[in-house]
Amino acid sequence: MSIFSRLSDIINSNISSLLDKAENPEKMIRMVIQEMEETLVEVRSGTAKVIAEKKTLHRRAEQLRKQAEDWQQKAELALSKDREDLAKAALIERASVNATVNLLDGEMVKLDETLDKLSGEIEQLQNKLNDARARQKTIVMRATATQSRVDVSRQLHNFNIDNAMNKFEYYEKKIDLMEGQVDSLNMERRGLQSEFDELARKEKIDQELQEIRKKLNK
Repeated sequence: MSIFSRLSDIINSNISSLLDKAENPEKMIRMVIQEMEETLVEVRSGTAKVIAEKKTLHRRAEQLRKQAEDWQQKAELALSKDREDLAKAALIERASVNATVNLLDGEMVKLDETLDKLSGEIEQLQNKLNDARARQKTIVMRATATQSRVDVSRQLHNFNIDNAMNKFEYYEKKIDLMEGQVDSLNMERRGLQSEFDELARKEKIDQELQEIRKKLNK
């Protein structure tokens, strides 16, 4: 189970329900708090890595933007010297660099979304942990005082886990098949789209050459 799945399970879990089903409520609450603490440490560590990755992508994107500006200047210089071949090559390089910058910007947007989600989940987990610590003694006493409920809940705890897991596996396989079909369609569409993208790129380069000519003629 991934750390994010475990985080979601803990946040969505009902501590009181877990204690009702536990043979040893005192031990259970200690385990729950320990699990929360360990998960919180791991999630915060994972968040720090995401932040570091975002900073790395940002630095790379800034470097590439400077490269794109440099290629633009080179294109203008080449065209001013009647070297249209060099100018066109420089613009092609600039377009390639800008494409990479766009990809990096997209990745940073995704990282921001991940960080926002993690921030909210960390806050929820911290609140739940604080609540569990505050209620620890009271919860244990309540669970001990309601032993009859624990006995009944123990019987309810023995539900058909295998049947549930089989259903999970069935739906996972069904989703995998659907995703595979979507990926196959996307690959076909990308092949066609890439041809149109190439035409658009060439047209854009020609337009940029015309704009540079107009700029130099002025």
